[in-house]
Amino acid sequence: MIVAKKSLGQNFLTNGAVINEIVKVTQVAEEDTVLEIGPGEGVLTEALLATGAKVVAVEKDDRLIALLNKKFSDYASKGLFKLVHGDILEFFPKEHDLKVGEYKVVANIPYYITGLILRQFLESDCQPASMVLMVQKEVAERVIAKDGKESILSISVKAYGEPVYIRTVSREDFEPAPNVDSAVLLINNISKNFFENLSENRFFEVVKKGFGQKRKMLKGNLGLSEEIMAKCDIPVKARAENLNLNQWKCLVQQMKHEN
Repeated sequence: MIVAKKSLGQNFLTNGAVINEIVKVTQVAEEDTVLEIGPGEGVLTEALLATGAKVVAVEKDDRLIALLNKKFSDYASKGLFKLVHGDILEFFPKEHDLKVGEYKVVANIPYYITGLILRQFLESDCQPASMVLMVQKEVAERVIAKDGKESILSISVKAYGEPVYIRTVSREDFEPAPNVDSAVLLINNISKNFFENLSENRFFEVVKKGFGQKRKMLKGNLGLSEEIMAKCDIPVKARAENLNLNQWKCLVQQMKHEN
């Protein structure tokens, strides 16, 4: 048994029921390609390979490389398992023959890089079809705006895909147990369709400015006219957290016309 490294943010998932549910939610089948981030000792990897899918696993921990290569040597010889020894933040899908919309990401990632991983794959020019991530429960709740209040995080994810909160995972289901509970988050139907007639950079520039002083009304934060707000069906006293994705899109488009 490999002892988890605190410096790498490792917490190994030990609950078989949760592992099976992740595979089910990923809807992975024979001939699919899965990019697994942080396979650890390969418990989830084994379940993914059992479906007949091809798995490209990216592992940073030197200690796990020999173990994983040995454990999945049969799959590797059939071209169904490929282990990449490296940092996922320096990983480029196209260099490993992954194609836009033709692979799925599954990850039990260190919590401190959750935001970076989301940006890396959602903004990529080689987006996956879907992502199933183990994240902090609080982060998953923010992504789906459980409390009805949007954030830069929730709007950023929804601009690229459809987030679904699958289930809560107790801290006791990991070794070692983290300090917080986790959640399985699915992001489905990932694409850049939302930005077909819209600049990604300009959209996020406006969203970030709108949330800049989130206790203040949006009208003041962005210097909006009441006419623009009315066109986008936004109440005059609305704050950034009250706007849905399409209202943000409308705002950005209307501001462009006004300038």
